[in-house]
Amino acid sequence: MIILVLNCGSSSIKYQLFNMSDGYEMLAKGLLERIGLNDSILTHKPTNGEPYKVINDVPDHTVGINLVMAALTDPKHGVIKNVNEITAVGHRVVNGGESYKESVLIDNEVKKQVELCSDLAPLHNPANLKGILSVEKLIPGVPQVAVFDTSFHQTMPDYAYMYALPYEYYEKYKIRKYGYHGTSHKFVAAKAANLLGKNMKDLKIITCHLGNGASITAIQGGRSIDTSMGFTPVDGLIMGTRTGEIDPGVLIYIADKEHLNVTGVNNLINKKSGVAGISQLSSDMRDLEVAASEGNEKAILALNMYAYKVKKFIGSYIAVLNGLDLLVFTGGVGENDFKMRAMICSDMEQLGIIFDFEANIGICSKDKIISKPESRATVMCITTDEEFVIASDTKYIVEHHTV
Repeated sequence: MIILVLNCGSSSIKYQLFNMSDGYEMLAKGLLERIGLNDSILTHKPTNGEPYKVINDVPDHTVGINLVMAALTDPKHGVIKNVNEITAVGHRVVNGGESYKESVLIDNEVKKQVELCSDLAPLHNPANLKGILSVEKLIPGVPQVAVFDTSFHQTMPDYAYMYALPYEYYEKYKIRKYGYHGTSHKFVAAKAANLLGKNMKDLKIITCHLGNGASITAIQGGRSIDTSMGFTPVDGLIMGTRTGEIDPGVLIYIADKEHLNVTGVNNLINKKSGVAGISQLSSDMRDLEVAASEGNEKAILALNMYAYKVKKFIGSYIAVLNGLDLLVFTGGVGENDFKMRAMICSDMEQLGIIFDFEANIGICSKDKIISKPESRATVMCITTDEEFVIASDTKYIVEHHTV
């Protein structure tokens, strides 16, 4: 069974192609970065071949997915002859609302629900749906499975996921905290615990999925008990182009002064803010770090604000958990930006975190411990593999459906 996994982020597409017929074999993987920016980069890596890069302007996710398909079937660098060799496609879908607490085979009703939830995840669900529809055109009739980011966070207690709004809005519109990046948080927590020879159910864990989109989750007894993203992925941490948590009165004030309608406010908080809005330079942390090293004050401010907010959430979740056994960094920034990890974990000794700045240096190409032996809490950098989780769910659901 050949399974393609598409993981569409707000400015990226990760993909992996698996042979799941007899065990688990990854045939190829790749990453398309900087969607919507100049000089988008596709890095394609066949397992048994040489990697190669394509640099091209990719204005949206539809163009990006077509580029991915071309890479997989490329006569020289591809791993399949044509797209019809793909048995099934698994999609990361950011929000399933309260309708889906588990992964599901995609049909017209699922597509409708994904579209209806686009208001909750405006940077992701539309991209997820484009991926689904693009696959339908390229490989008509192939089974597709949706794996939801929100599923892992369904275990949050009501006092953690409810908002202090009139209760009628929950009853009418299901307004509550949903949480996102659930597939990644669950995977890296279990992986890190396993590497330590422990069961995640026995540990108090905080997982930090840091990238262009970013979230933190508190995990106790193997279950998500709180997470930083909320009703939509705009809440919580400062991100690439999203505000993160903000006084709602600020938005009312700006909307009044700038004569913004709902669409204008939505664009402001989702597409014009975050480190891009602060720096007035870029949503890419690599660009900001180069600028900061050259003395760009707004880039320095953006980096400091980003690190400060992550540190605050870690502290609050240590309080929620009443302690901490394991702190995990993952995601594009969490795995690759050792300077940001150091900024976040400095001066946290009183919380039981004694950081190993030397061990931390470098990208996280392999899972590693980045705290000192005397640290009460173990800090680890863990490579996430949401795609493998999605492939496994896809295989199970497709096989179950055919039986």
